Amino acid sequence: MSTPVPPVIVAEGLFTIGNGQLALIAGPCVVEDLAFTRSVAEQAAEIAASLDMPYCFKASYDKANRSALESQRGPGREEGLAILAAVKESTGLPILTDVHETAQVRAVAEVVDYLQIPAFLCRQTDLLVAVGETGKPVNIKKGQFAAPEDMAGAAGKVTATGNSQVTLTERGTTFGYHNLVVDMRGLPIMRSLGHPVIFDATHSVQLPSGLGGCSGGQREFVPPLLRAAVATGLDGLFLEVHPDPDRAPCDGPNMLPLTELRRVLETALRIHEAVKESL
Repeated sequence: MSTPVPPVIVAEGLFTIGNGQLALIAGPCVVEDLAFTRSVAEQAAEIAASLDMPYCFKASYDKANRSALESQRGPGREEGLAILAAVKESTGLPILTDVHETAQVRAVAEVVDYLQIPAFLCRQTDLLVAVGETGKPVNIKKGQFAAPEDMAGAAGKVTATGNSQVTLTERGTTFGYHNLVVDMRGLPIMRSLGHPVIFDATHSVQLPSGLGGCSGGQREFVPPLLRAAVATGLDGLFLEVHPDPDRAPCDGPNMLPLTELRRVLETALRIHEAVKESL
């Protein structure tokens, strides 16, 4: 990679970001029932293992940043964390989920391996400090309103706690109403801040609140944006996947069908290898 970064070790021997491999974070938008959530984790893990990709399962127990009050949010903290704990126990996979309030942080950190700050909350000082103080690795999504260099301040709030295990994720920038655009310059700019960088290809094609009471999306653009992002020389991919996105509780229009995951990753890995050789 063009800018060396210290690796972030999420689970020793299982999942590291920034060590030269292309890592994968993938799973459904929200936790559904245990059987479904475990099945998606196992299927994605099998694909990642066959491609020799480090893999971390993701799913949200609560999606607080919804377009409308009636929008689907997931099962909530108690039930959602219980399901994530059961998935972790049965599969042995590292788990990522997001937190929205400081009061959630301690309970969530007891269950999962990797804490995520949603893009809308990347400036919330108390929340960033609270997740940093857990000592767990932290993934900060760049706000749709933020310049890539602004993420130095967000990361600095975590590292000020003595926790240097920070990754930064690009997920698109507001472009007018109900639309996002990805400025590929932002990926190497954020990597130059000294942290591994991840590209969230599925939220980057979201159309925020584009369907009125919920967000729309253009999942057909996930593969081309992903290919372009990998070519910049990054460390990981974030993909929301679902066996039947059109029936998913939320974010279906921008999620990748699980059946397409292997093909997309195979292409990404070929580009990643070519980029490693040229930088």
